[in-house]
Amino acid sequence: MGMILVIVIAVALLAFIAGEVIHFGGSLLRGDANTIGVVAGEKIPYADFNKKVEQNTDQYRQQYGANLSPQITSYIQENTWNQLLSQAILKKELDRLSLVVGTAETQDMISGKNPDQQIIQAFGDPQTGQVDRVKLNNVLNNIKAAKEGDPMKSQWNAFVAQMIESKKAQKYVSLVTNGLYVNSLEAQDDYEAKNKLVNFKYVALAYASIPDSKVTITDGDYSDFYNEHKASFKTDQELRNIEYVTFNGAASKADSAAVKAQVEKMLPDFKASTNDSLYVQVNSETKTPLVYQKKGALEPAVDSVMFSAAKGFVYGPYLSNGSYKLAKLVDSRVGPDSVKASHILINPATEGGVEKALAKADSLKKLIVAGKSFADLATIYSIDKQSAEKGGDLGTFGRGTMVPVFDEAVFNGTKGEYKIVTSQFGVHLIKIVDQKGSSKVAKIAIVDKPLIPSKETQSAAYNKAQAFLASVSGGNFDAEVKKEKLQLTPANDVSGITASLPGLESARDLVRWAFKAESGDVSDQVFTSGDQYVVAHLTTIKPEGTLPLEVVKPQIEAAVRNKVKAKQLLEKIQSASASSIDQLGQKVGAPVVPVQNIVFANPVIPGVGAEYSLVGSIFGSQPNKLSKGVEGQNGVYAYVVESFVKPAALANTVREKQQIGQNLTQRASGQLLNALKDKANVKDYRAKFL
Repeated sequence: MGMILVIVIAVALLAFIAGEVIHFGGSLLRGDANTIGVVAGEKIPYADFNKKVEQNTDQYRQQYGANLSPQITSYIQENTWNQLLSQAILKKELDRLSLVVGTAETQDMISGKNPDQQIIQAFGDPQTGQVDRVKLNNVLNNIKAAKEGDPMKSQWNAFVAQMIESKKAQKYVSLVTNGLYVNSLEAQDDYEAKNKLVNFKYVALAYASIPDSKVTITDGDYSDFYNEHKASFKTDQELRNIEYVTFNGAASKADSAAVKAQVEKMLPDFKASTNDSLYVQVNSETKTPLVYQKKGALEPAVDSVMFSAAKGFVYGPYLSNGSYKLAKLVDSRVGPDSVKASHILINPATEGGVEKALAKADSLKKLIVAGKSFADLATIYSIDKQSAEKGGDLGTFGRGTMVPVFDEAVFNGTKGEYKIVTSQFGVHLIKIVDQKGSSKVAKIAIVDKPLIPSKETQSAAYNKAQAFLASVSGGNFDAEVKKEKLQLTPANDVSGITASLPGLESARDLVRWAFKAESGDVSDQVFTSGDQYVVAHLTTIKPEGTLPLEVVKPQIEAAVRNKVKAKQLLEKIQSASASSIDQLGQKVGAPVVPVQNIVFANPVIPGVGAEYSLVGSIFGSQPNKLSKGVEGQNGVYAYVVESFVKPAALANTVREKQQIGQNLTQRASGQLLNALKDKANVKDYRAKFL
């Protein structure tokens, strides 16, 4: 029995492992559990990628201070991947060429006459755009005096290392771009392409003139088109085509009425409240601070009534931004439009707590009242170095520019007054330097309840999705969709790291399933995205490399059909046996259209669109000679060139060469990286991790 059990367990484990290989497209053979990608044979560890994503995410939050949506998260992950990919690819080339940045060169990048752009960004004066040498030298002296292991020293070394790597990359790109050359013949050709004019007449037989039902496409037609355009069917990553139906679980009319009723019940207590700020904190979903606002800054529905209402007036319930709300006029007054202020910002963490920071601010206030210079003390004590360099001056600003507690202090105070307030940035000692303008402002308290679907609504939608899922398989998915009169949504060329799909803000679970499933599979579960319940069908798997004809057949069908139509239309023009464009127009039943002043560099035919083959053929023709039929984007054409208008002789060949060279150089770095990427045989396993 023991032996039988061992065999059974072994077989089960083997089946499980084999199943995982099949379901994840052979993932056990494609990268290991710790590798997110491979570049030129070198692995990119997932831990390194994740650490870099966290750093870039923190930077994004610091810069924009916003919550991260699935789309933003995907954007950060994609940028991080491209950064690591570029670094790995360039490192190979830099090492191969032994490109280095020497000690003297590094020193010159930091403190030389022409410092590196990263030094300018970190230590530049926003007013002048030049490096603040005093600030830079202070940092360098502090770094020099720091002991080994000091975090400041480590951060500086990492900063310099990054700067050196950027410099190496610049050198490499320069090596390539310095080898680019534009000769005089190229300059002359480019000048003529932009300035030589042609006047011509044409006859067009549109593809739309032949009904699709009159055209039969053969396998040979598909093969011919596929072989002719094979290079355009190459993909650098695995892709999926998905289609899906959604069942809406958003709040119903009954849900809306129920939430509105909840808010209406709050109305008497809200009206009677004597501590509106506390009431908002306790009862509102959104804890909005109570601040004075001028007309035009409030929501339109509230803005139109509050500035003529009496204190204590309550408006609502009203629906706004997905919530039912009540708004109460707490107070109104006439206040300044803008304020000029200075501050000294004190860090509670370095002072031993908020109480000690407040005590220090109070001490500084007493010194200033006694005659000490506010500007001098700001330079010494303020941790806001940007304003400290200007004596604490924050300039002139309007309402809503600063954090609410700061705004309240400066707009409700008086000119020349000193205020001490605490915000998330620290303790502020504020001097109100000046106040300008005056207008009526209102302090509004708002309580809100979000309009969310009830459990009953969600259950009903989910049950419908489950019932549909139970009724379908890969073979009858589209038929069941039509039978149930559901809306089918296609999502083509989905990559393994796609975060959202049309109508679905969060679709990672669905995409992960698609990259484990086989073509034709229906999802094995109902997916949830916001208030939508989703059942999906995987229609096509597009492997990395050149896609086979069977895969691209649906997307090329229209173009192949036009090819077949083109043969018929070309035959119609040929059989007309016309000797002039006017005679041809009469025989094929199409008008003769005159066109003036077309240039080779912009092959757009008025009223038709871009026709590259037609315009290219025209500029290679002789005047007054009826052309053969030309297959275009929108139809088949025949034409007669009436005249070419040559431009004036190129006056400045050197300048023309420089302009072409600049455009070439600008494109070179991106094209260079793409070429290196192709050569590096990049393996992307992000779909396994993200």
